[in-house]
Amino acid sequence: MAGRINDDDVKAVRDAVPIDSVVSEYLQLRNAGGGNLKGLCPFHDEKSPSFQVSPSKGLFHCFGCQEGGDTIAFVMKIDHLSFSETVERLAAKAGITLRYEEGGYNPSHQRGERIRLIEAHQAAAEFYVRALESPEAEIGRKFLAERGFDQDAAAHFRVGYSPAGWDHLTRYLRGKGFSDKELITSGLSQDGRRGPIDRFRGRLMWPISDTAGDVVGFGARKLRDDDNGPKYLNTPETPIYKKSQVLYGIDLAKKDIAKASRAVVVEGYTDVMACHLAGVTTAIATCGTAFGNDHIKILRRLLMDNGSARVIFTFDGDAAGQKAALRAFEDDQKFAAETYIAIAPDGMDPCDLRLVKGDDSVRDLVEPRTPLFEFALRQIVGRYDLETPAGRAAALDEAAAVVAKIKTSSVQREVAVQLAGLVGILDQEFVVHRVAQLARWARDKGGERGGPQGARGPRGGAPQQAAPAPAFSGPALNLRSPAHRTERELLKLALQKPALVSPAFDAYGVDEFTAPPYAAVRRCIEEAGGAEQGVVDDRAYLGAVLDAAPDNTVRNLVTELAVEVFHGKSIDETYAGMHLVHVRLRAVDRRIADVQSSLARLGTNVAPQDLAAAQNEVWVLQQYAQTLRAHGAAAL
Repeated sequence: MAGRINDDDVKAVRDAVPIDSVVSEYLQLRNAGGGNLKGLCPFHDEKSPSFQVSPSKGLFHCFGCQEGGDTIAFVMKIDHLSFSETVERLAAKAGITLRYEEGGYNPSHQRGERIRLIEAHQAAAEFYVRALESPEAEIGRKFLAERGFDQDAAAHFRVGYSPAGWDHLTRYLRGKGFSDKELITSGLSQDGRRGPIDRFRGRLMWPISDTAGDVVGFGARKLRDDDNGPKYLNTPETPIYKKSQVLYGIDLAKKDIAKASRAVVVEGYTDVMACHLAGVTTAIATCGTAFGNDHIKILRRLLMDNGSARVIFTFDGDAAGQKAALRAFEDDQKFAAETYIAIAPDGMDPCDLRLVKGDDSVRDLVEPRTPLFEFALRQIVGRYDLETPAGRAAALDEAAAVVAKIKTSSVQREVAVQLAGLVGILDQEFVVHRVAQLARWARDKGGERGGPQGARGPRGGAPQQAAPAPAFSGPALNLRSPAHRTERELLKLALQKPALVSPAFDAYGVDEFTAPPYAAVRRCIEEAGGAEQGVVDDRAYLGAVLDAAPDNTVRNLVTELAVEVFHGKSIDETYAGMHLVHVRLRAVDRRIADVQSSLARLGTNVAPQDLAAAQNEVWVLQQYAQTLRAHGAAAL
C-alpha cells in the first residue's frame, strides 16, 4: 500500500497548478467581476452560469448545486479520482516529484488505478505511432494517403498502427512495468488461451482523449480482408473510457469551440481530421455511439449556451445518416445553441468532400444552412403522400408529436406554424392547437409518475436523492434580513481580504453572527487561527479554514463565501469598517434588549445587587453603541 503523500508536497501541488487553468480544460470560463471567473457548472445541468472560480484564492464554488473546493477537490469530483490519484496527476502536470511518508518514493505499482491506466494508454499511443513507420504498416500509410492525409497529418492526430502479431503491445507494456491485470482492465489487452494478448491487431489506430487531453481509449480501423472483426473496433467500457462520455477530437477542438461559440459534429475519425486540416478546427465526433445527453453536457460547458452559439451536425445523406439526424433533433432543445444540419452534395462525408473538391468545399459545407428542426420535420413529412387528406393527417400526427417535445412555448408555436406550411395545412392555428394538446398530454402522462416538476431537482437537474438533513437551514433563505446580509459580507471580507478586517474581526464572538451557517463559518475561521493568519499566508489560511469545517455543508459555504463577489463598488478600509461596525452594533443592541427583557420578566423578584449590575451593563453597552455610531470603526 502506498504511503501518505507528504503534506508539503500536497501544498506545493496546490500552489503550482492554477485552478483556472485546470477548470478551463473542462468548461469555458468568462469574467465574472471582482477577479473571479464564471461558467456552466459541470456537476449539474443549468441554463445560466452559476459556477464561479477565484484564481487568487485557488477555489471554485457553484451557487446552484453548492459544490465547491480547491483544485484538488475539483479534479477529484469531475474525474472520480481518489485524493492520492488527483495529487499524483496534478503533480505530474506541474513536474513535482512526490514524497511518501511511509513508503519513500512511490513505485509504479503503488500508483492510483486511473493514473496507471492513463499511463498505459499514453505508452500504447507512443508505441502505435512508432509502429506506423514500420514496413508492416505500409497498408496503413497507404490508407491514409488515399484519403488525403500525409505524414504530418498523421503525426498531428497521433494516428498509429497496431502490429498484426498476437502480443506485441502486451509484451512492450509488460516491459514498462504494467501488470497483466492492468492491461486487461485498460482494454488494451484481452484474455487469450495462454495469457493476455493484444486487443487491437493489424489496424490503424486513433487515440481518443478526454477533455483534459489524457488518452483514455482507441478507435481501430480494419485494413485487411482477412480481418474478420468489425470495420471499426473501439476500446471497451473501462474505468476511464465510457463511449457515451467521450468525443474524438475534443482535446484539439475545445479552445476553438469556446472561442468561436461553435461546434461541428461529424461522424468519423477521418472526418474530424479532414475538417481540422481544412480549417474547421471545431470539429469533433462521437466514438461508436449516437450523439447523446452526456455529449451535450460536454459541449454545453464549452459553448456556455449563449444566444450566439451554434452546433452544426454533418450526417451522411443515406438512411442511416437521416436517422442519426432525427436522433440528434430529439436532444436539440437541450442546447440553448442554434442547431443546424449540413449534408454535402452527393451525400459525401467531409473526408470524401475534401479529397474530391478541396478544403474550401469543407469550409462551405459547415456554414449553417438548414436548421435541424426543419430538416427533421422534412424527413418525417417526406415519407407521406401529401396529395391526400389521409397522408397529410398521418404526416401531421407523427411530426406534431416531435414538435410537442419542444419545451419553450414560443419556439414550439413558431415551429408548429412552419409545420403547417410543410404539411400543406392552411389553418395554422389548428396545427398549433394540435401540438399544444399533445404537449399537455405528455405532461399529464409524466405527472402520473410524479410529474416533470416533482421528479426533477432544482434548475431542471437530475432526480434528487434523499439526503441527510443539513445541520442548519441554508443562508439563502435569510438573505432578505439586513443583519444576515451584513454578516455574510463581513465573512466574505474575512475570507477574501483579511487584511482589511484584521485584527478587529478576530475579537468578534461566534454569537455575534445570528445566522447559524454564518456562526459555523466564524467558528472555522477562529479554529484556523483567525483572519490575522490570512494576512500572513492567504492560501494556507483558506486551506486551514476549510480543514476546520465539521462537514461538507459548512465546507461548501466557506468556498461559496470565498469566491462570491462583493456588493460594494470600492472594497476598501471604509467598506470593511462599515460592516465591522454594523455587525458589532447589532450584537450590542441585541445584548441590551436581552438584558432589559430579562429584567422585565423578573420584575421585583431580582436581587438589588443583580439589578444594579444589569443596569450598569445596559448603561455601558448603550455608551458603547453611541460611540460606535459616532466614531465608526475607530471605536472598535
